[in-house]
Amino acid sequence: MGTRLDIDLDRSIPVPLYFQVAEQIAEAIRRGDLAPGARLDNEILLADRLGLSRPTIRQAIQYLVDKGLLVRKRGVGTQVVHGQVKRSVELTSLYDDLRRAGQEPTTRVLSLRPVGADEEIAGVLGVPAGTEVLRLERVRYAAGEPLALLHNWLPAVAGLTSEALAERGLYELLRAAGVRMRVADQRIGARAATPAEARLLDERRGAPLLTMVRTTYDDQGRAVEHGSHVYRASHYSLEVTLIER
Repeated sequence: MGTRLDIDLDRSIPVPLYFQVAEQIAEAIRRGDLAPGARLDNEILLADRLGLSRPTIRQAIQYLVDKGLLVRKRGVGTQVVHGQVKRSVELTSLYDDLRRAGQEPTTRVLSLRPVGADEEIAGVLGVPAGTEVLRLERVRYAAGEPLALLHNWLPAVAGLTSEALAERGLYELLRAAGVRMRVADQRIGARAATPAEARLLDERRGAPLLTMVRTTYDDQGRAVEHGSHVYRASHYSLEVTLIER
């Protein structure tokens, strides 16, 4: 069942009817009358109710799909897109940021196992190659939608279990274990999703992803965690405040 919309059309003005419909749906989304995930009536019902042709309604909906406000899902219909997570670039975890934003973060732990550090990871963590480190792979969800695929490597930490990581954020668990995180180097980029990433993130193959590579250091300058993460660009953005020096 779709969400009922109150749309008032003015046929006496030169604004195209499809655009009037689109603007009023967009305004309902901005006001919160149409919540993220809400379904719209199908095009036939909307056209009948508003006394408009189906091509006019289809044009209005396509306009909003192109603007990124609506999404068409096979077998579901037309839905309001889930709001994009905007995240400030600070030394915080994604889990903490989502919880503060009321986004109900959940985590699916794909693997947590000891591995021998290859040369790249060993160099980043400042340990000899072959040293045993923990490799962690998770999918992070926000409001029930997959948001990010997270890979981390870190020295062995007491109490770091799959059960704990499914309930709490990595940084929260590191702080509880006595790790004092102080500073991080971070690199942000973008690329297309691999087939495996697209499947885990419920995206189409080749969809744009934001990438973030981060190494976090404690107050003694020791690397305590290295992460290589990918985020759905359709659901996630980073905000940076720039200060003149």
